[in-house]
Amino acid sequence: MDRRKFLKGSALLSGLLTLSPSDLWSFGRNIEKPHAGKAKNIIFMVSDGMSLGTLSMADLYSRNILGKGSNWMNLYQEKKVTRALMDTASASSIVTDSAAASSAFGGGIRVKNGVLNMGANGEKHLPIWQKYKKAGKKVGCVTTVTITHATPAGFCINSAKRNAEPQIAEMYAELELDVLLGGGDEFFNPAKREDKKDLYSVYSKKGYRVLKTQNDLKEIKKGEKLLGIFNAGALPYSIDRAHLSEYKNTPTLAEMAKTAIDQMKEHPNGFVLQVEGGKVDWSAHANDVAALIHDQLAFDEAVKAVMDFAEKDGNTLVIITTDHGNANPGTIYGNDATKNFNSISEYQYTNEYILNKIQKEYSMKDIKDWIYEGNKIILNDDEARHLMSFYNGLEKEDAGLYNYKKLPFKLYSEIQKSRNSVGWISMDHSGDYVEVVAYGPGNELLQPFIKNTDLHDLMLKASPI
Repeated sequence: MDRRKFLKGSALLSGLLTLSPSDLWSFGRNIEKPHAGKAKNIIFMVSDGMSLGTLSMADLYSRNILGKGSNWMNLYQEKKVTRALMDTASASSIVTDSAAASSAFGGGIRVKNGVLNMGANGEKHLPIWQKYKKAGKKVGCVTTVTITHATPAGFCINSAKRNAEPQIAEMYAELELDVLLGGGDEFFNPAKREDKKDLYSVYSKKGYRVLKTQNDLKEIKKGEKLLGIFNAGALPYSIDRAHLSEYKNTPTLAEMAKTAIDQMKEHPNGFVLQVEGGKVDWSAHANDVAALIHDQLAFDEAVKAVMDFAEKDGNTLVIITTDHGNANPGTIYGNDATKNFNSISEYQYTNEYILNKIQKEYSMKDIKDWIYEGNKIILNDDEARHLMSFYNGLEKEDAGLYNYKKLPFKLYSEIQKSRNSVGWISMDHSGDYVEVVAYGPGNELLQPFIKNTDLHDLMLKASPI
């Protein structure tokens, strides 16, 4: 059999299987366009909480349902990038949280979970975006969660507590970071802050244009500093944004990334930008497969936006990775595995939206009708009764980091699993090694196996201060 034809034909089964084992480890040793010189710009992309299974399923969904390979996997197939596996451990555990993980990138040292660029004895390690800001570059962060969340904060500030988001919002203003786009209205709005400080006014007085909606992106003028806060809390999940009218005026991650690049790209000293798909992590905590896949695909669209710029620019180092795995989801063997997995394309909403809509007065018929509307899943009586028990106070679900309302995420993911052939090992972070790719000047510095702190050093070598 012709090996190339065989591999091409198997692509619909798995995007990853289009590559032989020897091909998998050849990336970066034989890329099409080697890059020489130093990077003027750096774009660091993080799909937060992306296990390898998440990357695989997003590519598989894209191939099976959308009829095209994912942009991330296409970088491998076109041999445009160097590639590595990365150890994500923190100073306190083989399983990191996002604060310690981002501090490894931002501060270049491993710290304990829960802190941002602070050593064991309280010593502060200067975050890399501050280093580049002092060196004359423009700096920015965009995310689908709160802009003050752990991953963007790890590149920018020092804090003993990752949850000190009201204070982090003030630190950003003092540093005068050039572009900040994401969620977190409660940390800027005087009506929602405990201290009643009006941080929107503080930023405005420092020359920032404050953005609140997708339409506001059209009003930007060249050279302005930007503070875009598009929601209270995190931005909506991508699948809900696509199907619910109340979220239509929220920008996508790709739109925010492009806006940030356009605003900073003409700066003579260059720029550095972090782009985070933060709700990939949140959906993994909820074992929510539709939220997970669609937010990973939204991140993948941001990859395209970034690569479109970087390939044309020629002076930009792009790093694409995750900070850690989460829940290790994956497809399960069986006669109907492909059909079952493809049924996810019928899901209209996230599990969060579906489960929040169920009320304690719902009858079994009400629950069955609503689940069918949301996921085209036909519940049996036992499943409907089990779901009802949570809303009648007979059972409670405590699992899931962002499960504030104690919704039955785990139960519902098990119900979905029997129909979509996707399983999960937990509802929390994992310590597995993760994917890293690099493109542009300095990508040759990426070695096949690295620690998370090595990416800090790689950036400073690729774009010296």
